[in-house]
Amino acid sequence: MRTIDKVYIDGQFVTPHGQELFDLFNPATEARIGQVRLGDAIDARAAVAAAKRAFPAYSRTSKAERIALLHRLHDAVAARTDVLVAAMIEEYGAPQAFVGFSAAHAANLFLDMARTLEAFDFTQTLGGAEVTLQPMGVVAAISPWNSNFGSICGKLATALAAGCTVVIKPSEMSAIQTQVLAEALHEAGVPPGVFNIVNGRGDVVGAELSSHPDVAKVIFTGSTPVGRSIMRAAAETMKRVTLELGGKGPNIILPDADLEAAISTVVAVGFLNSGQACIAGTRVLAPRSRMPEILERLKAAVAALKVGAATDPAVTIGPMVSQKQWDRVQGYIHLGLGEGAKLLVGGEGRPVGLDRGWFVHPTVFTGVNNDMRIAREEIFGPVLCVIPYDDEDEAVAIANDTTYGLQAYVESADLAHAHRVAERLESGRVVINGAPHAPLAPFGGFKQSGIGREYGRYGLEAHLEVRAILG
Repeated sequence: MRTIDKVYIDGQFVTPHGQELFDLFNPATEARIGQVRLGDAIDARAAVAAAKRAFPAYSRTSKAERIALLHRLHDAVAARTDVLVAAMIEEYGAPQAFVGFSAAHAANLFLDMARTLEAFDFTQTLGGAEVTLQPMGVVAAISPWNSNFGSICGKLATALAAGCTVVIKPSEMSAIQTQVLAEALHEAGVPPGVFNIVNGRGDVVGAELSSHPDVAKVIFTGSTPVGRSIMRAAAETMKRVTLELGGKGPNIILPDADLEAAISTVVAVGFLNSGQACIAGTRVLAPRSRMPEILERLKAAVAALKVGAATDPAVTIGPMVSQKQWDRVQGYIHLGLGEGAKLLVGGEGRPVGLDRGWFVHPTVFTGVNNDMRIAREEIFGPVLCVIPYDDEDEAVAIANDTTYGLQAYVESADLAHAHRVAERLESGRVVINGAPHAPLAPFGGFKQSGIGREYGRYGLEAHLEVRAILG
């Protein structure tokens, strides 16, 4: 049993004022593995006060000083990769391939931002005015349970590069991972108050940060309903917000696609992070002319996936994070059957031989139209919907017929053709043929998938205010 009874405020691990204890579980066994003592609104206010005190000095640091700090943070996190991986497997249960990428990616986010900062100019002359980009102030960074390391490190790296100080509110469900990360970050020698971490509930700590008058900006990754509540609270004090919210990504298989490669990509991005990913391509748009072959290949590929505990390196689908999430996914599978969709593979209940743990059958529905709830609502589990189309215009129309617009996918043997289709999609990112992650490219959504962008230059600019001095 692991007991986490400290928060990180003003450069120290301190006992929180909050008294609530929150149980932590291993989702592969359902065993209770620890407890975290949650901070409350008083702890959130103490963290904001520390960040506010640190801001004047930190905001005046030079570009070279911030770059050096980002490199130290990278080194500190990279040195803990093995411990981070072990914590994520135990507490979250994601497959090893995803976990290994996540830990290395988290450390590299500091280097990516250092590269961005090196090429960034905070001052320019426009006519008779000197225009400077100024750090906003205290940033509240609220991160999710499905990408704990990457979300915290990405938000922290960007805010620090801009000259802002930070209060981080991670998911209470990720407290073991957060503790390991906090210990690594502490070792980097960041000045007291420049970053602070308060475990706590969203409706307590998150709500306090979203409404606190000394917080200049909120950056949040999570669900669209919570994003709306943060935006409403932030409006009272005109906070700036960056919101990376839900998704219901389309994956268009064009008629000219190489199906062997396309189906491999469809499965990889559809079941990414065991399906617990806002960027998952969960609506598979397939040309009716090639539907029989697509379904045959897709059924075989999904049936071959191994579900189980992440301690097995052959596993590609891990458990859902909690009983609540397991129930949610089961409810959507049941709903899909009730709506008249047909199972190609998968279904309700646990896979054979997995009687303990929050495991779900990787599931693919056919006979789906885009008006069904399973095609419109974010399930956040390993559930795909195959939707037929007759021509390219219809495929684009179906892809864009959603309240979301975070990440879309196109599969084609003709790259120029794929680009023409990608340009028609209402999505913050479009990935062609499973292209690899581009760390400096902006990330964020259209429509109800959010506001603003993270990563690279666009993420950095989102933490800066523009000031013009004339004369």
